[in-house]
Amino acid sequence: MQGAKTAVDRMLRVLLIVSTLWLSWLAMMVVHETGHVLHAWWSGGTVREVVLHPLAISRTDLGRNPHPHFVVWGGPLWGCAIPLLALLGARVLRTPYAFLFRFFAGFCLLANGMYIGAGSFVRAGDAGDLLRLGSPHWLLVALGAVASAGGLALWHGLGPAFGVGQPIGRIQRRAAIGTAAALVALVAAELLLNPA
Repeated sequence: MQGAKTAVDRMLRVLLIVSTLWLSWLAMMVVHETGHVLHAWWSGGTVREVVLHPLAISRTDLGRNPHPHFVVWGGPLWGCAIPLLALLGARVLRTPYAFLFRFFAGFCLLANGMYIGAGSFVRAGDAGDLLRLGSPHWLLVALGAVASAGGLALWHGLGPAFGVGQPIGRIQRRAAIGTAAALVALVAAELLLNPA
């Protein structure tokens, strides 16, 4: 009986880790593109298309874009702020799943920080656009470093909640199943909205 319990615990651990990582990746792109869309709307621009697909890198295609600098900054800024606000809400509500929000916020800070900071050296993606639009290189590097460090700080000590490290924590069955269900729902929604 102990062997069966250990196998179930192992399966739940793998399910929680894999689904949290993939869900975090996809949801990070959602909040990042949400920032671009919000800034486009607030600045009088128009959005032609937002591409969110489980097998693609997200992007926002604009029609009219009177303030491109403002719109580009929206992605990384809101891509960090929205997950931090969600974490704050989870902590205020004292949910037992706050560790998932903490992981997601750390993931988004690290992803956006690396995207802007490291991307500034190769002038890729939003970082390249920001440099072309006049943002100073030092600012992108500094913000990238701060966001990345913040993401790593949020991740510090989370291992036991995912059943790794010392002490090994107990996996919350509802967290593992709920995260997997959220991942399936997000993948299905993205496939329906962007089938190609």
